[in-house]
Amino acid sequence: MPDAVLLWFRRDLRLHEHPALTAALERGGAVVPAFCLDPRLLSGRHRSGSRTQFLLESLRALDDALRERGSRLVVRHGKPELELPSLAREAGASEVLATGDIGPYARRRDQAVARALAERGLALRLHPGLFVADDPAAIHTSQGTPYTVFTPFHRAWLRAPRRPVLPAPSSVPALPGGLRPGRIPSLAAVGLEPTASDPAPGGEPAGRRAMGRFLADGVPGYHRRNDMLAAEGTSRLSPYLHFGCVSGRELEERLAPGEGPEAFRRQLCWRDFYAHVLRHFPRNARSEHQARYRATMRWSHARREFDAWREGRTGYPLVDAAMRQLQREGWMHNRARLVAGSFLTKDLGIDWRWGERWFMRLLIDGDEANNNGNWQWIASVGVDTQPPYRRIYNPALHQQRFDPDGRYVRRHVPELRGVPDGYLAEPWTMPPHVQEQAGCVIGRDYPAPIVDHLEARREALERYAAAR
Repeated sequence: MPDAVLLWFRRDLRLHEHPALTAALERGGAVVPAFCLDPRLLSGRHRSGSRTQFLLESLRALDDALRERGSRLVVRHGKPELELPSLAREAGASEVLATGDIGPYARRRDQAVARALAERGLALRLHPGLFVADDPAAIHTSQGTPYTVFTPFHRAWLRAPRRPVLPAPSSVPALPGGLRPGRIPSLAAVGLEPTASDPAPGGEPAGRRAMGRFLADGVPGYHRRNDMLAAEGTSRLSPYLHFGCVSGRELEERLAPGEGPEAFRRQLCWRDFYAHVLRHFPRNARSEHQARYRATMRWSHARREFDAWREGRTGYPLVDAAMRQLQREGWMHNRARLVAGSFLTKDLGIDWRWGERWFMRLLIDGDEANNNGNWQWIASVGVDTQPPYRRIYNPALHQQRFDPDGRYVRRHVPELRGVPDGYLAEPWTMPPHVQEQAGCVIGRDYPAPIVDHLEARREALERYAAAR
């Protein structure tokens, strides 16, 4: 009988389309599914109550699925480089299998675990499964260099080979006798509180239901509706992709031909692209990709303006609706993320890192590579460069284009519900008698704009010109 194998779950909390799980089962011996609650992630700089709650729900769902197949999820609390060698010895495992990841912390963690295992004569073997391409970092230009522009990366990504989509196993061997499975804690037990009042539920079953609905109803018109703020035109799958409750590879495989599916496939590629960028440029996690802005850009650190932005009190309805949606759901429409990010970095001139940290605190889909890449993109300091003026978004114009009937804004900013459509994008332009009739007096019921957009735009262009 082959030795047992330890299957270390991380951001791959599913049984469908799981190459490491398939490899573990093919060995023919005992399989020990395990998850390690790493205190450095639970309480580190990207700690998040709602994202951790989503994680714990996903772990419970994974444990339920393993129980249905004859096994259990083994849970340990502590640093993986300490807990996993001990668990491997306890289980009689000869090696540890896991799904590879790309972030700077994930790579340092894996190196530490590999060293600790090697001291005991054990090996850590990494498998694909987190992205559509097996290894986005392995996609290179014809000169062998990493990509820093999305469009050529997209072309190369489309040509990259794909692994076959794997089914979920019907059974998983029982745990070795006497092995203590441990317990999945409550959120309070790990010292956190939820930050969202109405988040999406975690777990593979919830993710597969959401994937099924999107593939049936959302994909065909995705290219027409994905930017419309009030429509259910996006997939809402980002939290499930982040934690691996659904597989990006399976999702791509199930896309039919057509404009909608191709537009969504392009969004999956953006996820792989930002993973590619962070793997090759790990310093992006803390500083601008473009060296010319690292020491010369004059960022504001105005706390009052930042607080108004994060609390949804800027006086710009679309920005405020976006920030309040984030607080309520732990999620934000992608178009709204861009407008909110542009407003913080361009209109207010505030350091993009402040926005990145706030998003990572509240987002249940908070992903270091995607979040960092998108914040640097909208701040005009990252890869895929465009002139700064191309990414200074007018909140009123975006609201008129992507929320023309005001349903999104009124849903999240209830004090504006009585404002007539013609004034909703710029409510401060209402005459006093209209404000009274609408029950929304500017400065009393809803704040006046904290900046003038046109003046802020001029100042932003001056800052970027001076930094260059």
